[in-house]
Amino acid sequence: MAKRIPKLAVQGVMYAMAVLWLIPLLWVVYMSIRPKALALSPRFSFEFTLDNFRNVWQGAPFSIYFANTILIVLGVLAVQIFTVTLAAYAFARLRFWGKSLFFTLFLMQIMIPNDVLIFPNYAILRELSLLDTRTGIMIPYFASAFGVFLLRQFFKSIPPELEEAATVEGHSKWGILWKIYFPLGKSAYISFALVSVSYHWNNFLWPLIVTNSVEKRPLTVGLSLFASSSETGAQWSEVTAATLIVAAPLLIGFFFFQRQFISSFMQSGIK
Repeated sequence: MAKRIPKLAVQGVMYAMAVLWLIPLLWVVYMSIRPKALALSPRFSFEFTLDNFRNVWQGAPFSIYFANTILIVLGVLAVQIFTVTLAAYAFARLRFWGKSLFFTLFLMQIMIPNDVLIFPNYAILRELSLLDTRTGIMIPYFASAFGVFLLRQFFKSIPPELEEAATVEGHSKWGILWKIYFPLGKSAYISFALVSVSYHWNNFLWPLIVTNSVEKRPLTVGLSLFASSSETGAQWSEVTAATLIVAAPLLIGFFFFQRQFISSFMQSGIK
């Protein structure tokens, strides 16, 4: 009985923290379906409407923003999967001079905020004539130190005997990666994909600096411009509706893949 009380107390604290984290999301959902006339009213009512979502979709080119964001997110992820897989395999299985030193230097990228590199990246893109392009938004993120670290930890947990058997059967390094490491690392790839997608879906400052035209802007920049154009309190419900439209895909994605996300970090030894 004495051991059960602390366990219940811990669970109670966890549930309380979960409710606290859930309150802002519930508020956004409530405000997004609230009529404009009641947007700033302090009293609760059961008057709800979906007109805010329709007005938002028609009032700004969110279809273009969605298409740009999906293209940017998937493009970055596809290149990252290729680059981090090769780097992680090299650091996990290959032997070469200075491997530990190079891996340490590579991981130092995690400690460098991306915002610090905005000006040099901008100067490079200007020289390459890639400003105001989707490619310009994606290029600085084609490599990921976090992805290399995560996959390296997972690859090191795979028994080397599998690779030795595949080598005896005549498989090349590419064949070993494709038939052993890639299938067995499914959960690690899913967790990295969730981290990458969520980061680039929410990335704001870099796309804001690089893009100038509506045709190239992602959702975060479009949402900021839409919110800044709302000058009256009656439009507050539309701002929250637009926020929910932007955040909904990430919430749905994490809901379906949360088990793979947590299990991959446990298997890779990240705590």
